[in-house]
Amino acid sequence: MSTSDGGTYAPAPLPDPVVEAGEFVIAAIGLDHGHVYGMCQGLLGAGATLKWVHDPDPAKVERFRERFPDVRVARTEAEVLDDPEVRLVAGAAVTSERCALGLRVMGAGKDYFTDKAPLTTLEQLAAAREAVQRTGRKYAVYYSERVHVETAVFAGQLIEQGAIGRVVQVIGLGPHRLNAASRPAWFFEKEKYGGILTDIGSHNVDQILHYTGSTDAEVVNSQIANYANPQHPGLDDFGDANLVTNTGATGYFRCDWFTPDGLQTWGDGRTFILGTEGFIEQRKYVNLGTDQGPGHLFLANGDQETHFQVAGKVGYPFFGQLVLDCLKRTEEAMTQEHAFKAIEIAVQAQVTATDLSNRQA
Repeated sequence: MSTSDGGTYAPAPLPDPVVEAGEFVIAAIGLDHGHVYGMCQGLLGAGATLKWVHDPDPAKVERFRERFPDVRVARTEAEVLDDPEVRLVAGAAVTSERCALGLRVMGAGKDYFTDKAPLTTLEQLAAAREAVQRTGRKYAVYYSERVHVETAVFAGQLIEQGAIGRVVQVIGLGPHRLNAASRPAWFFEKEKYGGILTDIGSHNVDQILHYTGSTDAEVVNSQIANYANPQHPGLDDFGDANLVTNTGATGYFRCDWFTPDGLQTWGDGRTFILGTEGFIEQRKYVNLGTDQGPGHLFLANGDQETHFQVAGKVGYPFFGQLVLDCLKRTEEAMTQEHAFKAIEIAVQAQVTATDLSNRQA
């Protein structure tokens, strides 16, 4: 076979809606981060019906209604939580407030779908675990850099098919553009956003666990720094960590706020996955120096060396799986333990990190 034909592997079919209109009703509470739009859009694509939105800021609500004009505006949070039709509440509140919102949602008998990071402290994690156990509700997490990125979905499919053998290392790079002037004040307060390894890093821990098939990992070492933003002393603009998983694989991830203005997108996010029989590289959002757009995956193994361009070809099965999980009480989209373990490790990396900010060269 030609090393460039790529004929051995192809994405699974694009997912279809899994429910009929009105069969799975959702609401949105907490519009502090723009990820709530992607969360709701993903669920709507799976067939969900968006009934309510609530946020104390009318301007945020109005912007949300511009995107989702059929949604009803709730005067209070209780108006949403008391509605028996609502099965799931999606929210992207201030990070440190996401757990408290989740406790209220689950206490009202509804499943909860929160933006990452789903919480900021180990004490909050303990409260969330207890509430899940007590209520039987779900505390689902939007680890978007895996579940809402087509290269990331396709990489998982390739690994499941054995394309690179046993995964022994995952390296994740999570650069982001700061755009400081457009950020809310809470974004720069560490007790509110949780620190860079908790915030952005939780994406990467999720991917390390998922691609290695691991259920736990040890933080070997971690670092944080504020290298270039002294005017925002609460901001970590850099962080990295090394992990060893319970499968014996290793993981490294780096997060930063140093995307330069000249880059055509908000971050050159990449993931490198090494297996015993090949490797995968994801260039998620840009193929640097080209106008080829997002969605690039490179695979090399014993049969081929192939560049896949998967934008618009893979879709996002997570959302349909989550809807069906809520209806059937299954765990196909993501196990509850995985969702919690990823943030547990990220918080551990944050709280044990060495701060490099004040060291001299």
